[in-house]
Formats: sequence, C-alpha cells, structure tokens
Amino acid sequence: MEKTNWTEIEFILQGLSEYPRAEKLLFVMCLVIYLVILLGNSTLIILTLLDSRLHTPMYFFLSNLSFLDICYTSASLPAMLIHFLSKKKTISFTRCVVQMSVSYMMASTECVLLAVMAYDRYGAICNPLTYPVIMSKTLCIQMASFSWGLGFLNSLVQTLLAIRLPFCGKNVFNHFVCEMLAFVKLACADISLNEITLMLDNVIFLLFPLLLICISYIFILSIVLRINSVEGRKKAFSTCSAHVTVVIMFYGTILFMYMKPKSKASAVDKLIALFYGAVIPMLNPIIYSLRNTEVHGAMRKLVSRHWFWRKG
Repeated sequence: MEKTNWTEIEFILQGLSEYPRAEKLLFVMCLVIYLVILLGNSTLIILTLLDSRLHTPMYFFLSNLSFLDICYTSASLPAMLIHFLSKKKTISFTRCVVQMSVSYMMASTECVLLAVMAYDRYGAICNPLTYPVIMSKTLCIQMASFSWGLGFLNSLVQTLLAIRLPFCGKNVFNHFVCEMLAFVKLACADISLNEITLMLDNVIFLLFPLLLICISYIFILSIVLRINSVEGRKKAFSTCSAHVTVVIMFYGTILFMYMKPKSKASAVDKLIALFYGAVIPMLNPIIYSLRNTEVHGAMRKLVSRHWFWRKG
C-alpha cells in the first residue's frame, strides 16, 4: 500500500464538540490557565537569573522545569483554544506531528528532570558537607543537558517510527490534541513495532525515574527521622515538600490514565488529560513559590527595584 501524500492528510480533533457550551467554558478556563502558566513560570525564570541568592542547583533545575512547562503548553494550548471556538476542528499532518513530537519530548524530559531534582534533594539533605562540591555548576549543566537530550532523542525516534506509517481512513482524534499513541492507532498498517517501543518508553521514562525518585526519598526520610530537633526536621521536610507534591501530581495523573481499564474515551478521561497537560504546569510555579521565603524575598527585591526605577 502506498503512503498518502502528507500534504493531503488532515486530522480531526474531536475534543468535546458534542458539548459546545462546555467548550466555550473551557476556552475561558484554558485561556486563564495559559496566561497564568506564562506569567508564573516566566517570573520564576527571571527571578532565578536576577537574584544571586537563587543561583543554586535547586533553582537552576526549577528554572529548567519552568521553561519546559512553557514549551510543553505552548505546543498545544494555543491551537486548542482556537479549536474550542472553531467549527472546523481540523489540523494538518505537519502541524499534528510537530505538536505531538514537541509534547512527547517535553513529557519525556520532565520525567528525567524530576528524577534529577530528587537526586539534588538527596545530596542536599543526606550529604550537606560535600553537596556544594559535588553539585557543581558544571555537573548541574550536564545533568540538565542529559535530561533535555534524552527527551529529544526519545521523541525523535518515536516520531520517525510514527510518520513512516500510512494513513488511509477517517483520521479522528477523540481528544483535544494530537497524541502519540492515538496517532499511531489511526494508521492502516501493522503498528506492533510502535506499540513495543512505546511500552519500552513507559518503563524507561516513567517507571525507572519514579523508582529512582522513591529510592532517593527513602534515603532522605531515613536521614530526616534521625534529626533530633523538631525545627531541623521541619526545615528538611520543607525543602522537599514542593518537589514531592509535583511528583505525586505528575506521576499520579499519568499512572491513573495508563492503568485504568481501557475503554472508549469519555469526557471525564479527556478532562483528566487536560488536567495533566494544562493545570499541572500552572500549579508547578505556585507550589514551588508557596511558603518559599527565598522566592518571596527575590520577588520583593525585584518589585522594590522596579518601583525605585520608575520613581527615579
């Protein structure tokens, strides 16, 4: 069977087209969410760059996570907003592939980056004396580059395997965005190789990083429980609470989507996927800045500097 010309292929993003009023409500909600994502994550990146007190490994990795969240949501949310108000919910083959590959790269990178951040917290709490030497600027850059590079290579391999497939049927995504597994299942050819590689991806980029995170926090917990002072334990827990919350939300949503019984996608399933793709990136900067005195201090410093500049 010959492959159809890519320029002739279009996909339909069904979303919640059967609920037009709900789509208008979602448009408003997602627009607000996207603006908060841009504002919150950009603010964290700017604060990390400008305030010398935030030039630490933890905030370096956090700024990477913030930039990642901006890229991840920018790949899908603007197009989703347009489709919410449009009667013609189609997307070209090229745009679908770009959206899918960028989203897949960012998701893969975040899995690795969260494991790297857990290792950073392990070093800060379990080896505080050698931590500044071990977690040097060079090592932090290398670990961040490794996360981004691994995510890029993974997305590249999966995308190349997906676009080789022929499409000859009714190309309808029962979703808001183009998604890798759904894209592959629309092909009119054998997709066993794609399914095997995607299954391996789940082990390498979901289960293995999650295992490393759990091991890191087992060591952290064992050290924290040995601290005699209540204030010391509270301080140690507070440095990890934001990361633990983000990990629980991120992996909890993914594992729920993958482990629930397979059935025809319902409106609830789509909303859960929307929570994973939009709400979590919005909550990340809020969670990390909430009750964080260093971020609050950097924010006050930036605001006061801006106020004096305008006054001058």
